[in-house]
Amino acid sequence: MNTGVIGLGDMGSGIARNLIRNGFEVTGLDLSADRMAAFADMGGKPAASAAEVGANADAVFVMVMNGDQAKSAIFGDGLASSMAKGGAVILSATVKPREAREIGEALADAGLNMIDTPVSGGFPGAQGGTLTMMAAAPDEVLDRFAPVMEAVSASIHRVGTKPGDGQTVKACLQSLIGAQFSATFEAAALAAKAGIPGQVLLDVFSTSSAGCGIVNNALEKIIDRQFEDTGSHINTMHKDLTISMGLGEELGVPLHTAAAAMQIFHAGRTRYPDGDNWVCTRVMEDIVGAELHRSEARPQA
Repeated sequence: MNTGVIGLGDMGSGIARNLIRNGFEVTGLDLSADRMAAFADMGGKPAASAAEVGANADAVFVMVMNGDQAKSAIFGDGLASSMAKGGAVILSATVKPREAREIGEALADAGLNMIDTPVSGGFPGAQGGTLTMMAAAPDEVLDRFAPVMEAVSASIHRVGTKPGDGQTVKACLQSLIGAQFSATFEAAALAAKAGIPGQVLLDVFSTSSAGCGIVNNALEKIIDRQFEDTGSHINTMHKDLTISMGLGEELGVPLHTAAAAMQIFHAGRTRYPDGDNWVCTRVMEDIVGAELHRSEARPQA
């Protein structure tokens, strides 16, 4: 089975790398020449267009930023124009559930399968092949393409059978993760103002009932002042929370905590547009006039 990846950024490059490691031929496409060169260096086959990716693949991961980009890669002169009938578009990008449904309906008309499977695990999970997948498609489709998905994932959850089911689960997950992030940022700023060293906070949090991968990793990045180039750009989480909030509005579900997280990420992206998720802490530190470092809390100059 030949595979493809459209979108070779922090996430897509990891998916491509693990497909290659597991013996799959991978054709890939990205708008960045540097990313395409890195993809070729790892053993991938660069393509000149999405249609070329589709013509050379039985299953293609679409790991782009939003629904409009996904539709552009799939329709028009994209994957749907060149993939052989019976192939699968694996939508691993996080998009709005209604966008996934629209894509799935159009692909079915073209004789192609769609696996709606957003992922969780971030940059480490993508690069390490340990992503969690929230997969929605008929069982026979998931069975057929399981080897491809298993090459990039440690956990594959079958969360539904229809396009949009996977994206809905991801929206619920991101509402929770956003709240966990935001609470960590606030606690870090509180500790900084109080003069508590970052290492003390990490030791306590990581061994308490509040400790988890999300909290521990975010706090590590904060106390080591790693606010850029960690593989978790703030734009992605900001977009995901927008999707969660939109789904809540569509369904009439109040999302009070997710709404607060949305505003925290909005402030972080506005003030530090090149930062990663943890840069939201800097906005709060700017307000209170203190920074949380591993060895000590420091007043800002």
